[in-house]
Amino acid sequence: MVRPSEGNAVDRIAGSEGPPPAWAVGPDPGTPPESASDRDSPSWQGDVSDGVDAWLRAVAAGEITQSSAAAPERGAAGARADGARRAAPGGEVHAGDAPASGLSPDDDGSGNDADHEAVARKILLDQLTGQARSRKELADRLAKKNVPDEIAHRLLDRFEEVGLVDDDAFARAWIASRQPGKGLARRALAQELRRKGIDDLVAREALDEIDPDDEEAAARRLVRKKLRSMSGLDHVKATRRLVGMLARKGYPPGMSFSVVREELAAADEPDDGSLEVPTDW
Repeated sequence: MVRPSEGNAVDRIAGSEGPPPAWAVGPDPGTPPESASDRDSPSWQGDVSDGVDAWLRAVAAGEITQSSAAAPERGAAGARADGARRAAPGGEVHAGDAPASGLSPDDDGSGNDADHEAVARKILLDQLTGQARSRKELADRLAKKNVPDEIAHRLLDRFEEVGLVDDDAFARAWIASRQPGKGLARRALAQELRRKGIDDLVAREALDEIDPDDEEAAARRLVRKKLRSMSGLDHVKATRRLVGMLARKGYPPGMSFSVVREELAAADEPDDGSLEVPTDW
């Protein structure tokens, strides 16, 4: 039994001001019921955009309360949030869930600049640990890790200001290591510095510090070492091979031929400790 204070929905609407909405008014008792074929379909049926417009008009007319209208919005937002958090098959997480705390090899460089800068700074420090590197080497490494160019340039400039990146010092250290260790001459060292991204003017200033006597001494050491494995060869073949070796090391032809000729002549001379013939024979 319904209490009078409550009534039904139609009674409440009838007691309010203004005409009741069409959906709250029942059919006229004297009107025969319409068949399914007699009823017209809504004008918006089959078109989603028209249906949305009809729903909004119903909300504006008060036929649908705001609380009921907000429910679908919350449901849609919740569905979008759930969809963003939902993992893809195979345990992969959608791109929207990826943390922006670092860069990966396939990162496109978008995201928080502060995170990118922190990761880029760590990359630079790792690269400089235990070994000096040129600015170009470090820039290439950052580009490989998809660090944005603006952040890379800013960090490299800062590292240069504090002396952690110094192409002048790098060029001198490279020459001091490769010239005596590998026996490389100026031309070969210049080519290596160019591949490292060192400016030609900077490389030339560092190469000018090489002592010509040291360069010639390095060439002689190379020739003497190679001669140990060339016993039995005539001078023509030995000269050709030794001069070719020095050319690959960057030595000029004049110095190469001079050093090879002198070292071959020295190799033909008898040792100081050679066997002496007794005079009383």
